[in-house]
Amino acid sequence: MSDASFDVVGIGNAIVDVLSHVEDGVLVAQGLEKGAMTLVDAARAEALYGAMGPGVEVSGGSASNTIAGLASLGGRGAFIGTVADDQLGRIFRHDIRAAGVSFDTPPATGGAPTARCLIFVTPDAQRTMQTYLGACIELGPEDIDADLVAAAKVTYLEGYLWDPPRAKEAFLKAAAIAHGAGRKVALSLSDPFCVDRHRAEFRDLVRDHVDILFANEAELCALWEVENFDAALQATRGQCAVAALTRSEKGSVVMADGDVHVVDAAPVARVVDTTGAGDLYAAGFLFGYTAGRGPFNCGRIGSLAAAEVIGHIGARPETPLRALLPAELTR
Repeated sequence: MSDASFDVVGIGNAIVDVLSHVEDGVLVAQGLEKGAMTLVDAARAEALYGAMGPGVEVSGGSASNTIAGLASLGGRGAFIGTVADDQLGRIFRHDIRAAGVSFDTPPATGGAPTARCLIFVTPDAQRTMQTYLGACIELGPEDIDADLVAAAKVTYLEGYLWDPPRAKEAFLKAAAIAHGAGRKVALSLSDPFCVDRHRAEFRDLVRDHVDILFANEAELCALWEVENFDAALQATRGQCAVAALTRSEKGSVVMADGDVHVVDAAPVARVVDTTGAGDLYAAGFLFGYTAGRGPFNCGRIGSLAAAEVIGHIGARPETPLRALLPAELTR
């Protein structure tokens, strides 16, 4: 994979996040399920935005956060996703390029505005997300840059984007191009509610198209319809070459080459906002993977990246992640 122009190309929802600290009572009053990601229409998004109070707007989206984290570690990343030619779309494009990521997907003209995710952060640092997908659902197979995918060591797919039918076609096209070029394909399951919607398709995707699976404990249990992590771990064996499975404060478990590696969570002085923890874990893991690190050290880098992002508001690093790595984990 040494001849690749990019380490990772991410394909996912191009979203601008709006984050606000709220008390649990706000969730109750708005009828929101704590900790869940729910898709909403434009009218609901507008009403919820009015109920949030002061917020912080930052470019987001799960896969784009991962690629921004990869760039912060010193990796070479690119992103494919759809924004509109509007103010939020221009903010997204500026922010991801400023992070050092290549982003050249043409903006959609006409149609829905750029997507936004309203994130309610409660005092326990849990985030409840209400997402209006807007222009994201316009992504289709014609947006997949075959040369770009073939030039990346890993193509990283965001499970959230599996909802729109044309995005599914885009994913399968990208996976075929990547494997045809001798590259790898990674998938994040994204959310247990997303898994519940697409369980059978995700199982097929993992078995037939995915080399590296990212999932947290709840997502993995939902995928295999089991009650505990140990059962989910056993069900995952043999489904893909590598599985990087996160367990919050319990750290992560990496399965690769028939071996199981247990990785401790990196210490955090204070958990402020868990938004983006899984995204940044994937960033660190893929940075290590594309640099030829072993599974355990890939997990270590993922844990360090996740620890940085949960120490502040927002799903992208505030401290250059490369500076946090011990010397033996840098390139």
